[in-house]
Formats: sequence, structure tokens, C-alpha cells
Amino acid sequence: MQSVAAFDAGGRRLEFPGDRTHVMGVINMSPESRNQHTVARSPRAALQMARDYRKYGASIIDLGAQSSHFENAELPVQDECDRLLPALEMLVDDGFVVAVDTWKPEVASEAAAVGAAIINDTGGLQDPAMVEVVRRAEVPAVVMYIEGKNPLQVGSMEFSHQKAETMAEHLEGRLAALAGEGITDVLIDPGLSINYRSDYRRYTLQQMEVIRAIAALRSLGHPVLIPVPRKREFGRVMAYTTLALEYGADVIRVHDVEAACDLVRLYGRSTTEAQL
Repeated sequence: MQSVAAFDAGGRRLEFPGDRTHVMGVINMSPESRNQHTVARSPRAALQMARDYRKYGASIIDLGAQSSHFENAELPVQDECDRLLPALEMLVDDGFVVAVDTWKPEVASEAAAVGAAIINDTGGLQDPAMVEVVRRAEVPAVVMYIEGKNPLQVGSMEFSHQKAETMAEHLEGRLAALAGEGITDVLIDPGLSINYRSDYRRYTLQQMEVIRAIAALRSLGHPVLIPVPRKREFGRVMAYTTLALEYGADVIRVHDVEAACDLVRLYGRSTTEAQL
């Protein structure tokens, strides 16, 4: 498979050759998160978790301090920064490539100043102020598909058997607009980890269909990040992970890092030296 892209992130060259998959391990500084096993309750705990992820084979850390589930309250900017920045500083000092998960431009700006390598905007890079932060900071960004202003302001997803194609069409317009701002180092995210107020079973099947149609997203010419949905049924989480690898995701964002890294090695798609 031909190389898709490569760019600098936090002083490190990230390459996406098409036959390898980076593992992005989630660390939540949000104690209200539903995924309690990824919650770090102090900066030191976040650092230890990140070191464990690195040992398993993860190459990117996704650090967030604002829960993205629509049932949770939106934090004031300062509260989010107070949770996020001390841990971010420790991870950056320890050499990690850190993607900061936020939809707030003020938080992203502070994080970039501290050393965030990637801005993972869960608002879909729709806010002109966030676009300006990314442009000014000159860091790669994640362009996510979302049906709403941000993860707390979503309704029900519109279901379709051509959902990946619909996503690609929407994202193509966003990518063109960003390129006009000089922003071209981006990853594409179909937003499968966003919790919509939708029928659980139908959304579960829609997520699976989108992963199988990843080629529609790859056609846009940028690396594709698949955020593996966290389900009540752990077997389904592993099924999504397997599908993402089978269909050639360039990055998988996961909460179950050790298990995901094992599957990446099994598929021969590891970006690290870890052996099967």
C-alpha cells in the first residue's frame, strides 16, 4: 500500500506508510468519564499510564480533560486547563507525542504552548478560532466528522448505508477550506467515538459499516484515524479494532491499549520494535 503522508509532531517524524497502524492510547483527566480504566487522577498517574502504553507499543497519547459524553456538563476553560496542562507538561518532558483532545480554542492554544504535538479537535475544526490556533501553532490536527457543534451538542445521527461516502463528501469541503488556511498536516477521523442520542443497535451497526468503507475516507489523501468505539461488550470493542486493522486504518484511538497493541502485532502492522 502506498505511503499516505508523513509529518512532524512534537519534534518526531510520524510516518503513515499504509501498511502500519499507530496506536493512540487514551488517557482521561476527567474523573466523570465512563471509561474509568483510562482515568488518571493525578499528573503522576497519567505519566505512569502513558509509560505503560509505550511499553505495550503505543506511539501516540490522546490526553483529554473534558468528558465528551452528552450527559456530562461542559467545563469552564480554566477548569479544563487546570486538569490538563500539568499532566501534559509531564508527558511532553518524558518524550511522548501527545494529542490534546478538546474542542475549545483557548484550551488548544494553551496546550500547544506547553508542547502538544497534535490538536485533536472533537468539534470537527469548524470553529474559526480553533482553525486559527492550529494555523498559528503549526501543529498537525485531527479533522473529525461530527453532526453538531461539539460532542455535548449532538442529536441523533442520520443513518445511511453510504455513511462513509457522506462523511467523505463533508470532510472534503473542510479539508479544502483548511488547505486555504495553510493547514495540510491533518488526520481524518469519522467520529465513531461520539455518543449520539441514537438507537444503540443501529449506531453500533453504522459504526461497523463505516470502518468497512474506510476506502472512501482514504480517497481524500490523508491518514485515517479510527477511534475504536468503547462498548459495554468488550468483544465488540475487539471486533471494531480487528476491522480497523483489516481495512487499513493508519491510526487507531483506543481505550484498551494492551489488547489493541497485541492485535496490531498479530496483523504485522506495528510501528514499534515490539515482537509478537
